[in-house]
Amino acid sequence: MRGADRSLPDRLTALREAVETAEGRLDVPEVGRARAVLAKAGAREALGDATVVALAGATGSGKSTLFNALSGSEVSTPGVRRPTTGVAHATVWGRPDDGADRLLDWLEVPRRHRREPEAALDGLVLLDLPDHDSVRLEHRLEVDRLVGLVDVLVWVLDPQKYADAAVHERYLAPLAGHAGVLLVVLNQVDRLDEAAARACLADLRGLLDREGLAATPLLAVSARTGTGLAELRGELARRVGARRAATERLLADVRGSAAELAAHCPEEEAGGSRRWGRPVAGGSVPGEVVDDLTDALAAAAGVPTVTAAVERSTRRAGTGRTGWPVLRWTRKLRPDPLGGLHLGDERARTSLPAAGAVERARMATAVREARDAAADGLAPAWRDELRRTAEVSEDRLADALDRAVGGTGLGSDRVPLWQRAAGGLQWLLLATALVGALWLLLLVGLGFFRLDDVVPLPRVEGLPLPTLLVVGGLLAGALLALVARPFVGLRARRRARAADRRLRAAIRGVAEEELLAPMAEVRDEAARFCAAVTTAAR
Repeated sequence: MRGADRSLPDRLTALREAVETAEGRLDVPEVGRARAVLAKAGAREALGDATVVALAGATGSGKSTLFNALSGSEVSTPGVRRPTTGVAHATVWGRPDDGADRLLDWLEVPRRHRREPEAALDGLVLLDLPDHDSVRLEHRLEVDRLVGLVDVLVWVLDPQKYADAAVHERYLAPLAGHAGVLLVVLNQVDRLDEAAARACLADLRGLLDREGLAATPLLAVSARTGTGLAELRGELARRVGARRAATERLLADVRGSAAELAAHCPEEEAGGSRRWGRPVAGGSVPGEVVDDLTDALAAAAGVPTVTAAVERSTRRAGTGRTGWPVLRWTRKLRPDPLGGLHLGDERARTSLPAAGAVERARMATAVREARDAAADGLAPAWRDELRRTAEVSEDRLADALDRAVGGTGLGSDRVPLWQRAAGGLQWLLLATALVGALWLLLLVGLGFFRLDDVVPLPRVEGLPLPTLLVVGGLLAGALLALVARPFVGLRARRRARAADRRLRAAIRGVAEEELLAPMAEVRDEAARFCAAVTTAAR
């Protein structure tokens, strides 16, 4: 397309990126209209440099008469019967091989009249549209279709109905963004005297200005007497000669579509910056909200139950190693608290109890708060998409949490060196007591055979040595067990805290994967969408 604005390809690329980003996320009609603009742009750019100008107007506005006057022959038959124009008519200025027929095929305009090439109007395709106020629905639909496709729109008004609200509200006011590709013609001015014509034009100019069409030219013509036709032909010749009408129409369409899509972007704050929320932990979710979410998910996943079981299991094992060896067998009477939870295999379900009503309510509240924080600064349509994205089923989330807990290592269970030493010392003390006990039994046997004087009995501070060995070994073992118990408890608590950190890290990973990452992706897509819309609209 010759003379194409260099910004048009960039704007089309940006609009296409916005549509692709919104695809499958935003269920809004503006995306469909933007897609239609892109399709139109692709087709129009492939159909050459011809300038398509359409005459549109109401029944009785003299539109067809004006079309014939510009065409130089009676191509479209005017008449009293309404509606007069049922299908679009076309007059083409140019050579048969100029591509105008392909363009009219795309426009689906079957009735065509070709004029000899004329330097000033070479490349003009002039259409006479059906009446926009026709009683036939198909006529009105055809007008709406072609109004969206042509390069330049000439709206023909008459002195009686130039202020008709149906025209201004349905067609002219919505074209405020297309003021550069619109002409307004007040036809039949020959029916007015000079003062009335000036007053009518002034009133119509005021209406157009208030509707955002201050840049739209307003011409007074009379198709019957030829008044103003030269000016109208000159305006059309200027636009045809510039070879920019199609580009300007596409630019206006892209800007208009981008302006519609911009309704789904955050409003600009003072200084022109857009509100996107705070770039903190968890994407756009504040760190404290992420912590609350992790806590709630951990409670629902049974992390407190696991950490308590780790502490009890570690305490049970440590107490057994540092306690009196004779009683160690009694541990088998009490099952290991961790053993019944079936941890250590992320492929299998654990035996942790299901989350209760309180835990589920807390989890739902935390998820909602995280979602609301992530939605800060987003437009309503993107808030809805983020809400849909964050709606993870309770069963799916519960399974993910259970796998995270079941597959997380709880820390090293290696026996500390001091517990090994304490256990060895307990065996030594038990052996000492056993030696003393056997010695006493031996003395009892010798006394039975009256041989107790044969073997001397060592004494320490007047106390028999065997008795000291028995009592000392037992008391020392008990004292060692009592002294070791606080250290066993300290290690149990430390290991429980380490397990809690590991489990919470795994739970946070689930929160990131199942909730926070999808939310962040929606925000990233929203930012990409709005950046593309801004590029297309500016």
